[in-house]
Amino acid sequence: MEILDVPFYDDDLIKMGCRFVINIAVVTILVRYIYYRRSRSKDYLFSFYMLAVVVFFICFTLKKLELELGMAMGLFAIFGVLRYRTDAMPVREMTYMFIVIGIAVINSLSNTKVSWSELIFVNIGFTAIPALLESLPFLRQELREEIVYERIDLIRPENHGELIDDLQQRTGLKLNRIELGRIDLLRDVVTISAYYYPHEQPENDTGGVAIGRRVRKV
Repeated sequence: MEILDVPFYDDDLIKMGCRFVINIAVVTILVRYIYYRRSRSKDYLFSFYMLAVVVFFICFTLKKLELELGMAMGLFAIFGVLRYRTDAMPVREMTYMFIVIGIAVINSLSNTKVSWSELIFVNIGFTAIPALLESLPFLRQELREEIVYERIDLIRPENHGELIDDLQQRTGLKLNRIELGRIDLLRDVVTISAYYYPHEQPENDTGGVAIGRRVRKV
């Protein structure tokens, strides 16, 4: 059956559906269970998913249309000029964005020369390697909180244990390390940089109300 000389159904629809399911499943593992588990940030989740969907369908369509090389390169050049007109994306998030693009391109453009086992192996690599790197202690994402602290007597070396206990009690954060900054003896305050890992912090029930922190990533 054709409508305006265009087939209503093609057997490639099943192939596209299977590859799309694989694409979304792998992106979900990467974004939800690796990236979000470590960063606890939802700022880029929507962008990652939609980027995976858009790139997949664009590449699959270009493959079906069998565009000439010049036209295809011109099309990709147009997309290459586009960029996000928002705040600068951090390096870690930019890396995950490139991984998402790579997953979508591989799953959409692989042909019969690439076996299902090879495709599965590549997708496992896309998720296993970031998960391994994220688990390494020296690569864990660390956040920094600037605190103006009034109990200046606790900055003495013999009181550092009490200082850390007081900071953790009052901020509710499980701290990894702290740095003492500017000391103002006139006002009896000291600036402290408190460092912590977001995935190590306790999750409390807030009745569905999201509470975030404006912090700096290290």
